Amino acid sequence: MTFLGDKRLWIVLALVAIVAGLRFAGLGDLVSIETLRLHRATLTGYVEQHAVLAALMFAAVYVVAVALSLPGATVLTLAGGFLFGPLLGTVLNVLGATTGAVLVFVFARALFGGDVLDRFGDRAVRLGANIKANAWSYLLVLRLAPLFPFFLVNLVPAFVGVKLPVFAATTLLGIIPGTAVFTTAGAGLGSVLDSGGPFHFGSVLTPEVLAGLFGLAALSLAAIPLKKRFGG
Repeated sequence: MTFLGDKRLWIVLALVAIVAGLRFAGLGDLVSIETLRLHRATLTGYVEQHAVLAALMFAAVYVVAVALSLPGATVLTLAGGFLFGPLLGTVLNVLGATTGAVLVFVFARALFGGDVLDRFGDRAVRLGANIKANAWSYLLVLRLAPLFPFFLVNLVPAFVGVKLPVFAATTLLGIIPGTAVFTTAGAGLGSVLDSGGPFHFGSVLTPEVLAGLFGLAALSLAAIPLKKRFGG
């Protein structure tokens, strides 16, 4: 089968075209702080009248946004806190993000298999084997510390053969701290909207918050040499 005849290529191109089309259509502009400001009464009123349905709908939107790597995930996280409060909002955000990430992982594994890096030489094979052997530590680090795009961290584990339960668990646990920070900030977004002033994301990711997230990531990374030292 030729390269152009490989149906996997056409599937990937179709997905890229869909995502690019959604971005070009200005979907990211719809998911914004200004949208929350303009439709605040409608959104909060709907949540009050249809709490369960609103929660399910919000989670579904979050899943789609993550699965298609659409813009606005950070604003959605803030909206979760704004509409549902810090506790329920965090739960919905974490479940939505984790489910979307798992869908990407499963699709990538089904489409390309778990040995993609094997096609790029011995160095890539060794890298993949190292990630797979220390999956818990590496994936927790990548989730706790925002070093790489969320979508990329969903794909790489699928390409190196990380097991689905490990991927799902590390994603769920790893995104909780950062998600809780943004959701809690979103819960206080009402005062910002009332003041009419602009919202700055830098006010959420303060140096103290970043230091805490990177500290947790460092602890996860420290488990790798400890495992080699005491695990044989």
